Amino acid sequence: MLTFIDSFAEPLYKISPHFRADARKVGGSLFRIYRDVRFSKDKTPYKTQAGVHFRHERSKDAHAPGFYLHLDPKEVFIGAGIWHPDKDALLQIRGALMDRPAAWKKAIGGAPFRRQFALEGESYKRPPGGIDKEHPLFEDLMRKDFIAVTETTRADVLAADFPKKFAGTCKAAAPLVKFLAESLSLDF
Repeated sequence: MLTFIDSFAEPLYKISPHFRADARKVGGSLFRIYRDVRFSKDKTPYKTQAGVHFRHERSKDAHAPGFYLHLDPKEVFIGAGIWHPDKDALLQIRGALMDRPAAWKKAIGGAPFRRQFALEGESYKRPPGGIDKEHPLFEDLMRKDFIAVTETTRADVLAADFPKKFAGTCKAAAPLVKFLAESLSLDF
């Protein structure tokens, strides 16, 4: 995984010079292998999946805009966006959706994005304060996560051309990540 992360630095730079492929064992793009078992009934100490998050240079954790690769024995997927943004970031993203609805529609409406990705993640059950139920982007304003996911296969990941395909998939998701980064006053 560290070799893959290191080899992805150049293609990632071509997508955006502000995102990092950090091949350190700890604190970089690779998620830790240990599970947080403090509040879990399942005390299994290790994860069964490997996760890699290529995030913005100014971000310190997984709750930042970026590109993601998930490898699990049962599930392999590529993701992009921001998962569980903190309250301030969520408010900024919502503000951007309301201020720039055309830019949001363009970010998630392009053919390369639509061909590969589906928006996923959690949403609120009841509208947060200040959200009009009649707003044309009501469903998106209800989101807790702004992530797009595309399934892939183990065979794809093991193919010699996977790094190139992964870069192409990330490029297709770049308009979403750009919208989110700019919503948070981050350069893209």
